[in-house]
Amino acid sequence: MKGYLGIDIGSISTKGVVIDGDNNIIAKEYLWTEGDPMGAVKRLLKALEKQVGTKAEVVAVGTTGSARKLIGVMTGATVVKNEITAHAIGTTTVHPDVRTIFEIGGQDSKIIILENGYVIDYAMNTLCAAGTGSFLSSQANRLGVSVEDFGEIALTSKNPTNIAARCTVFAESDLVHKAQIGHKKEDIIAGLCKAVVPTT
Repeated sequence: MKGYLGIDIGSISTKGVVIDGDNNIIAKEYLWTEGDPMGAVKRLLKALEKQVGTKAEVVAVGTTGSARKLIGVMTGATVVKNEITAHAIGTTTVHPDVRTIFEIGGQDSKIIILENGYVIDYAMNTLCAAGTGSFLSSQANRLGVSVEDFGEIALTSKNPTNIAARCTVFAESDLVHKAQIGHKKEDIIAGLCKAVVPTT
């Protein structure tokens, strides 16, 4: 069987998947980049190889993410695409009617607008790390919750806290202050979620 390897190498995490010609997942892996994209991809490939075994032969590689060009050269990638294109194609393959994609990455956040399956506009945060996934992850740790639970907790808020999120230093100070004066955890989390939304 022919397999197709896709790698998303980000500043915080590295993701990989092997699919067959019908888009069925044969193997998948998610791990931390740890500031070493080449090392992360080597670990990723070993993990995927164990899962694939003799089930498939990888005949093509595609890369995306912040280190896509480096990893593209390293793996001899057939396709190297930016994250906006990768998000759009990946999402519309599964959900053809999608019109809006939000992506909170490790080093930036994006909103992607689609029309009839094509990207017609996008925006990225131009602020510091306050609008990123790594910022949310560190704040989740500070609040003693899992970042994966942020959305569910935020939806329980009836009065989201206004967080000054133009700078991580100000945002962290503001978060600590709001917690000290009695703002509820769910309101702070809802405020953080609202604060990272990219605006044009």
